[in-house]
Amino acid sequence: MTGGQRPKTRTVYKKSRTIAPLHTSGSVAVSSDGSRIVTCVAEEALFTELSSGQLLCRFSCDTESITSLCLTPSASHLVVFTAAPALRVYEIPKSFSGQVVHPSRVIARAHDAPVHVCTVDPTSTYLASGSADGIVKVWDISTTHVTHVFKGHGGVVSALKFNFPRNPSIVTSERTLQLVTASVDTRIRLFDLMATSRNEQGALRPIAVLEGHVSVPRGLDVTPDGKWLISGGRDSVVMLWDMSSSPSSGDRIISKGKNKSKTIAPTLSKTIPVMERVEAVGFVLPDLSDFTSETSRFHFFTAGDKGVVRIWDSREGSVLHSSSANSESGLADQEEQRQIIEAFYIPSVDTIVSAHADQNIFFYSLKTWTRVRQLIGFNDEIVDAIFLSPHNTSPIPSTASCSRDSHLALATNSSLVRIYSASSLDVHVLSGHSEIVLSLDQGVGGRLFASGSKDKSTRIWAPSEQLHGANSQWGCVALCEGHAESVGSVAMSRVYSDTDSHPRFMFTGSQDRTIKMWDLSEVPLTFCGADPLKCHSLTTHKAHDKDINSLDVAPNDQLLASGSQDRTAKVYEVSYRPSSGGKLPHGEIKLLGICKGHKRGVWNVRFGKTDRVLATGSSDKTVKLWSLEDFTCVKTFEGHTNSVLRVDFINYGTQLVSTGSDGLVKLWNVREEECMATLDNHEDKVWALAISNDERTIVSGAADSIVTFWKDCTEEDERESEAKRADQVLREQDFMNHLALHDYRRAIELALAMQQPGRLLTLFKDIMSAALEGESWGDTSVSGNQALDEVLRTLPGSDLSLLLRYVRNWNTNAKMSGVAQGVLYAILKLRRVEDVVDAFSDSSLEAFEASTRDPRKPADRATGLQDIVDGLIPYTQRHLARLDRLVQESFVVDYILNEMDGGMFDGAEEDAMEVDGTNAIS
Repeated sequence: MTGGQRPKTRTVYKKSRTIAPLHTSGSVAVSSDGSRIVTCVAEEALFTELSSGQLLCRFSCDTESITSLCLTPSASHLVVFTAAPALRVYEIPKSFSGQVVHPSRVIARAHDAPVHVCTVDPTSTYLASGSADGIVKVWDISTTHVTHVFKGHGGVVSALKFNFPRNPSIVTSERTLQLVTASVDTRIRLFDLMATSRNEQGALRPIAVLEGHVSVPRGLDVTPDGKWLISGGRDSVVMLWDMSSSPSSGDRIISKGKNKSKTIAPTLSKTIPVMERVEAVGFVLPDLSDFTSETSRFHFFTAGDKGVVRIWDSREGSVLHSSSANSESGLADQEEQRQIIEAFYIPSVDTIVSAHADQNIFFYSLKTWTRVRQLIGFNDEIVDAIFLSPHNTSPIPSTASCSRDSHLALATNSSLVRIYSASSLDVHVLSGHSEIVLSLDQGVGGRLFASGSKDKSTRIWAPSEQLHGANSQWGCVALCEGHAESVGSVAMSRVYSDTDSHPRFMFTGSQDRTIKMWDLSEVPLTFCGADPLKCHSLTTHKAHDKDINSLDVAPNDQLLASGSQDRTAKVYEVSYRPSSGGKLPHGEIKLLGICKGHKRGVWNVRFGKTDRVLATGSSDKTVKLWSLEDFTCVKTFEGHTNSVLRVDFINYGTQLVSTGSDGLVKLWNVREEECMATLDNHEDKVWALAISNDERTIVSGAADSIVTFWKDCTEEDERESEAKRADQVLREQDFMNHLALHDYRRAIELALAMQQPGRLLTLFKDIMSAALEGESWGDTSVSGNQALDEVLRTLPGSDLSLLLRYVRNWNTNAKMSGVAQGVLYAILKLRRVEDVVDAFSDSSLEAFEASTRDPRKPADRATGLQDIVDGLIPYTQRHLARLDRLVQESFVVDYILNEMDGGMFDGAEEDAMEVDGTNAIS
C-alpha cells in the first residue's frame, strides 16, 4: 500500500475448508487403491478423499449407530450393519458433491443380535456377517439374499475371513470357496461354501474345527493360494496353520456307507508368542511367489493393545520392524493407552492401516518402514490455533509467500499438540506435556512455536533438520519451567532478521498471577534429536489480582500487554539486552498504564500492527480499542451476544476480527465502529483464531471440534457484482426497446429473468388498459391482447411458476388485484391443468431455485403449488365479496339518482310544456 492510499475494506469471507470430526467410533474401511477411506461419525458413515481431505459423500443410517461396516474390493458397494440390527447396502456414486447417499437395499432384521464383524470376498460377490448370538450368515451382495447360515459357534463371532484361492498355476474343475470363522469359545471353524451346491449331508457344519488358542481369536488371514492360515488372539500368541491338506474338491475322500466327506483338518505349523493381546493379524504380501507349499517363511504383521504395528518373520519368530521405532511422538509414553482396535493390509500400495481406540488412524508404508499419514478422528475442544511456516527464511512476507503458513498447529483438550497440513488432512502429533495444552504462539516468522500447559511448563518446538514437505517432523528444543500454576498464555518476540533469525525472548502468563520473561537467544531453530534446552527466567513480575488470560508483544518488541480476569488490561515497557562480551542477558518490564473500563474479565489483548492502539475482548460482550498515549478507551464495538474470546487486527489495522462464545466470527470496520460481516459455522464457543500472513485466510476453531478456514472473497464478490450490474443495465435497456416495439413476449421474458415484478405489473396493467380502451381489443383474445395470450400459452415451466408467485403477491393488494385476476384468468384458460402442475415439479423447482437464488443470502425452498393455491383463494374470495358489495351499493346509488331526477325535474317539464302550448295558440 502506497503512502496516502487507504486500504480496501475486506467485506466478504467465505468458508473454503473445514476440519471436522472424521472418526468417532466403530470400524473403518479403505478402498483397494488406498485413495479413499470410510469412517464412522455418530450415526453416519463418511467417504473421504485421503489426498485432499475432501468429504465426498455421507451415508445416512437413520439415527442408528453403526456396529460394523466393510467396503467391497471393487469399491462399488458399502455394507453397513447398525444396532437394530439392520443390514444396509449402499451403492457408491459415480460423482461426488458431498451429498447424502441413502441405502439401495435394507434388511430390517438381518440378525437377531448385533453384528460386530463382517467381511467381503475378493470378488465383491459375497458378504459374511457374524453376530453376538454365534450365527454367521453369508449374503449375496447384489440381491441381499442369504445363501448360507452357519450355527454352532459358542458365543460372539470375533473374526471372519474368506478363503478363495487364486493361484493361476493350478487348474481345477471346481472352485474352492471356504469361510474361516472365530468366536469367543476360542475355536476356529472352517466351512465349505460349495458343499450345499453338491447336496452333501451336513453341508452347513464345519469341515474342520481348530483348537489351540486359550482366549478370543481376533485376527484371521489366509494366503492368496489358500494353503496357509494365520490366527492371532488375546492370548498373546499367533498360530500358523498348514491348510495344504485341508479338504478341497480334488482330494476329499468319501467314507463307505456314509454320504459325507472324510476330511483332514489343517495342522498347526508354528506358534509364535508376541507378548501382547492381538487385535489384528495378517500376511504381508510383497511378492505372491513367496507363498508356496514348499516354504513356510512368511512375513506377517500384528497389532494389539500396545498400540504398535509389528512386522514378524514367521520362521525365526522375530520382529523385523516395529512402528514405535520411527514414531516421533513416542506413543507408548502418552497420557492414554493407544490400543489398536482394527488393522489391515493394502497390497496395492504396500501399506498397513491401523485404527486406534483414541480415534486416530495411522498409515504405515512397508517400502520405507515409516508412517506416511496420520488422521485425527476427533479433536475434541479446540483451545488455540496458530499458523506455522517451517520453510520460511525471510522476514518479508511477500518474498516467501509460497512457503508461509504451510501448517496449522492446534491445541485441543489434550496434552498433545496437533500440526495439520494447511492443504490436507495429514497431521503430526507432538507429545511432551503431561497436562492439557492451553495456549500457543509462534516466533521467528512461524519457524518456531511455543506451547503453555496445565503442567506449569512451556515448551518450544522446532522443525527437524530432515524436513520434507508432508513428512515434516517437529521436536521440543527448549523447556521453560518455574511457574507455580498453569501457564495460560504465551507471547514470543516479533522482531527477527535474515542475519539474526534467532528468537530473542518470550513471556508467559500463569494462574499464579505472574508474568515471566525468558531468554531464547540460545534456542536452536531446528530439532536434531537432542534433549530440550533449559531456559532461564530473566524476570518475574506480579501483574494482576486474578488469572492472566492473554499476553501480546508489540510488533517492535518494545511493549507488552496483558489481560486478566480482574477486568483490566495492562501495558508494559520491555527492556531486553542479549548476552555479549561475557555479560549475561538482561530483561525486565515496567508498567506504563492500565486500561480500565470492562465490566468483566478480559479474555484477549492484541496490539495494532500500524497504529498505537490496543484491542481487548471481554466477557462483557464488547471489544474495546484503547489509545496507547493516555490508555483511554477510544472505541467500543458491540454485537456479540456472549463473551468475546479472541480479537485481532487485519488490513493495516483498519479492521478487527473477533470471535465469541456465541459461536460467531465477526468482521468490524474500526473507523465506522460497525460490523461488516458475520461468519457462522460453529455451534459452540470459538476459542481459537488464527490469521495468515497475507490475511486472505482466517481460521476459527471452536469447542464443537470444528476448524473452519475462511477465505477472503471480497475482490471476487466485487467483480461478480459488477458483472451482474452491467448485465442488469443491458437487460433493462433491452426491456425498454421491446416495450417500444410492442414485443411483449421478449419484454415479459426479460422482466421474469430480471426478477422485477414491478415492471411486469406495469406491463400487464398497460396492456389490459389499452384493451379496455379498445386499442387492442379482440373478440378471440382471453387477456385482451393476442400477443399476451401467445406468451402465456407458451411460457416455460420455471417462468410460469415464478409468474404465479408474482400473481399471488399482487393478489394480496386491492389496487393490484385486477391485474392479478386478469393474468390468473388468462393462465387458467390458456394452459392445461397438467402444465400448471408440471411447472411445480422437482426439476422446475430446481431450475427456479438456481435462477433466483442470491449467493449472498441463505437458500430458501421454493414455494409449492399447494402454497400458491392456499394464498390465492382467501384473497380472491375477499375481492369477490368486495365486488358484490360494490354492485349492491351501485344499485342503491342508481335508485337514489333516479329518485332525485324525478323529484327535481318532473314539475319543470310540465311547466315547459304549458309555456310551449301557450305560444303555439298565440
